[in-house]
Amino acid sequence: FKNNNDYFNHARDWDIFVLAIKPQTFDEFIIPSNLPESLPVLSIMAGKTLADISLKFNGQNPVIRAMPNTPASIGMGMTVAVSNTRATATHKSTVDDLMSAMGKFLWTKSEDDMNAVTALSGSGPAYVFYMIEAMASAGMAAGLDADFALTLARQTVIGAAGLAQSDAQTPVKILRENVTSPNGTTAAALSILMDGRFENLMIETISKAAARSKELSA
Repeated sequence: FKNNNDYFNHARDWDIFVLAIKPQTFDEFIIPSNLPESLPVLSIMAGKTLADISLKFNGQNPVIRAMPNTPASIGMGMTVAVSNTRATATHKSTVDDLMSAMGKFLWTKSEDDMNAVTALSGSGPAYVFYMIEAMASAGMAAGLDADFALTLARQTVIGAAGLAQSDAQTPVKILRENVTSPNGTTAAALSILMDGRFENLMIETISKAAARSKELSA
């Protein structure tokens, strides 16, 4: 196409319009006047609500808001979506097919869930990557070489996640207990990890991210 107008002239033939821009640029984004009002809009912007997006599209288009995460790039993502009332079962089926190709996909009926979703699964990969860093640093403090410790930490997280996936019918609490022999090394480690500080820190972490997501939508 020679220019954007030529490109959007073909919008009547599209199945969906994917809005994949930074939320900070949303206000400056110009919606083409020739975009069909029946065309469903899929947004993957953090913080921008269904109402924000619908208003940008003059309140006529079906709008679906989704929150994926970076493992989607290897087909291992976690995506959650919510829609406005204009989205039909056919529109949702299209989004289902698109998002499921990137990993696990779920719908929520309440948009109020999306701030917590953003904090837990949207930002969550960063928490796991930091845990790998911290485990490797702890391994080094225990006497291991840096590269050796990082390999152990990385593969341990990969393996544990893979086991949780392959044995999804087993509660993760049971998987944890299966590793923990009475009075063994794991039990000694968990006496520290499960003293309440880690859980409280995770609650604080996700609450902070959820609050920031809410700020972005204000």
